[in-house]
Amino acid sequence: MIKSLPALIACLLFLLSACIKAPMNALPSELPGGWKLNWHDEFDGEAGSAPDPEKWTYDIGGDGWGNREWQYYTDRQENVALDGNGHLVITAQAVKNPSVSGLDCWYGPCMFTSARLLTRGKFEFMYGRVEARIQIPYGQGLWPAFWMLGNDIAEVGWPACGEIDIMENIGREPNIVHGTVHGPGFYGAGGLSSSYALSDGAAFADDFHVYAVEWEAEEIRWYVDGRLYGTVRKSQFPETYRWVFDHPFFIILNVAVGGNWPGYPDETTIFPQAMRVDYVRVYQR
Repeated sequence: MIKSLPALIACLLFLLSACIKAPMNALPSELPGGWKLNWHDEFDGEAGSAPDPEKWTYDIGGDGWGNREWQYYTDRQENVALDGNGHLVITAQAVKNPSVSGLDCWYGPCMFTSARLLTRGKFEFMYGRVEARIQIPYGQGLWPAFWMLGNDIAEVGWPACGEIDIMENIGREPNIVHGTVHGPGFYGAGGLSSSYALSDGAAFADDFHVYAVEWEAEEIRWYVDGRLYGTVRKSQFPETYRWVFDHPFFIILNVAVGGNWPGYPDETTIFPQAMRVDYVRVYQR
């Protein structure tokens, strides 16, 4: 027994070390309710490397994106990269010399850059539980989002393609996130929306939170950290609305700067600002 004690101690120390090093967010292959993992990205990779090109592509440009936004979306490392600690980082930056940057926006030389990633043409799906663990940025005029668009947008346009916003936040509401659907007859400010607020003065930018939507044929449900806060049912749609959530969608992650809804950065807004994404996972029944 005495001779085996060092070996026993060594074994216990190894197991303790393994527990300490184990990831806080282990990847479950199945969730309660029959949800089985179908697609995911854990953003494991070297610091400064690009997201997996087999899973993500980029929107590029500064045309305002239908909302009079101020950023120019790029695929540059300074705007989108892995951090080496299992996170995707989307960084909104202020352009130091807009007049010589060579980046043109709808209002003139671009004052900000950021990134918008999407799975369009890489991964598109119909129905499922879609979730991401995200720490959002903070500041007036910032507009981080985790959302989806119908894959027929090139053929039918928006909002006929449908839009499912899993999480949106605007900087002037640091403790509130929104979940919304848009479609024919209910789009823009008329989208069908629910919101979730943190209590005790906490801000969503202070920590990571899990944002999820469960999208089924007759119903869409929104969650924050496992708490249900919004539901839209096909059976309750007004006759003037059309349910357009019955075909494949793709996923989008982005940080916008400015726009009709969030307003624009002011003297209180500090740049750069980053959205950190721990993972994106899609489960289907």
